[in-house]
This record gives sequence, structure tokens and C-alpha cells, in this order.
Amino acid sequence: MYAEPGIIRKIIEETGDTWALVGLSSNTRRAAYGVAEVLRRHGKRVVPVHPKAETVHGEQGYASLAEIPFEVDVVDVFVNSDLAGPVADEAVAIGAKAVWFQLGVVDEDAYERTRAAGLDMVMDRCPAIELDSMRLRAARGARLAEEPLS
Repeated sequence: MYAEPGIIRKIIEETGDTWALVGLSSNTRRAAYGVAEVLRRHGKRVVPVHPKAETVHGEQGYASLAEIPFEVDVVDVFVNSDLAGPVADEAVAIGAKAVWFQLGVVDEDAYERTRAAGLDMVMDRCPAIELDSMRLRAARGARLAEEPLS
């Protein structure tokens, strides 16, 4: 498992609401597009980072993290594992607070470098799945609290 206990919840609930999605384009068939929709529904500002610098979901895109003219809280990475390490290094360089590598994106050296730089990091997980899981656990807990004790 590539997340320390409590880090997923911390990143989603406490780290901040500006998420740069590296690899997000206007291609509606790509996973990044759907994850961006879920993050937006949960109140996150989703900033597309893609060589084409396309506007996605009404948000101006940028060709690189360094071009974003405002603070980014979380960098969510939708690129191949071979390219992910340099993106994590860029996230450190721009002062992001956390890095999230999507399902199937694994670079253990980048994980160690990013953690050593003081950033929170999750690897090989999806925030959309985690948000749904957190919502279901919260709903189940609320139902259990409402049930009378026998």
C-alpha cells in the first residue's frame, strides 16, 4: 500500500482545494476527465496540466506545473510511471503540499523523494474511488448511529 495511514483522508479533506491534474485533457474517454468531474463535485478546483494547455471543465489549462500562476495544493498525476517521477519533482519545486499518483502509476524512488521533501504522497490509488468510499463509510456510520440500541 502506497499511503501512510490517514494520508488519503488528510489530502482530500484538509490539504486544500486546488488540484492540478497532470495529463487532463478535453478527451472525455480518458480517466482523468471523469476523475476531474468527481473532484469538482466535491468542491475541488481542478486545473488541467497537459502539453496542449486546453481549457477543461471551464478551467484554463497549462502546459506545465511551473506555468500555473497561483498556488496548487495537490498534484494528481495521470501519466505513465516512467514520466511520473519528474512530475513529482516539479510538484516539490512549485511548493505543492501533496502528490497523488493515480492507479497504475508507481515510482517508489519518486515516492521517497517526495516524502523526504516534506510532501504528503499517495501512489497507485484514485481519489474518485477514495471519495466514494469515504462517502459510503460516512453514510453507513450515520445509519448505524440512527439505529436504536436493542
